[in-house]
Amino acid sequence: MVDIAIFNEIDSTNDEAKRINLSNDFHLIIAEKQTKGRGRHGKKWSSPNLGNIYMTICTENDLSFAPISLLTGLICKNAITKINNSLDIKLKWPNDILFKNKKIGGILVEKEIFNSKIKTIVGIGINIRLNKKETWWGDLSKYGFQNKRNELIGEIVNKFIETSIKKPLNWANEWRNNCIHLNKEIEIHHKNRSAKNVIFKDIDQEGNAIIQTDNGLEIFKSGQINIKGIY
Repeated sequence: MVDIAIFNEIDSTNDEAKRINLSNDFHLIIAEKQTKGRGRHGKKWSSPNLGNIYMTICTENDLSFAPISLLTGLICKNAITKINNSLDIKLKWPNDILFKNKKIGGILVEKEIFNSKIKTIVGIGINIRLNKKETWWGDLSKYGFQNKRNELIGEIVNKFIETSIKKPLNWANEWRNNCIHLNKEIEIHHKNRSAKNVIFKDIDQEGNAIIQTDNGLEIFKSGQINIKGIY
């Protein structure tokens, strides 16, 4: 059901997922270090060999039942708190995992179409330990995850596969309950469209952001949000 490839060093686990031909339902790629790790919009994702999680799950199974970026963030949050339920892990739309108002993880979803088949590529990065941090980066170094990385990876992968099979419909309410900025003032930017001093009201079933502006509710299908006191 799952093929696994492990690399000491690779350019990007997502790029490797694009190169391979799937021979099973799921293919898992894990690397100790990425030389060209990236996040959304081509932003660099720092990927040193420090015991962090750099991995990609890819499949040709139909995952259209839910927005995979939001759903995977929720899966990662639940996996972290299953191992240590004292941690208050939060989610930031559309793909960030937060702890103590710092980004500790992110999701990058890409799709490849070949011979009418859609390959969904889900990149996951989680900071277990970082030496050099930007002001908005965080990690889990104080909570024993260095010795539980494989357990965390296993929990994420097992839950991802289970979720893709069961296709739950109640994911959105759970995501809302873990969103750090629901009904809070934000800024949101996407290409040449932006809105400041607006309220993040909700998400819809496609995972789009529903934003309260002075002109009423507006829908953002993608974008970057900034939250005062966070980033």
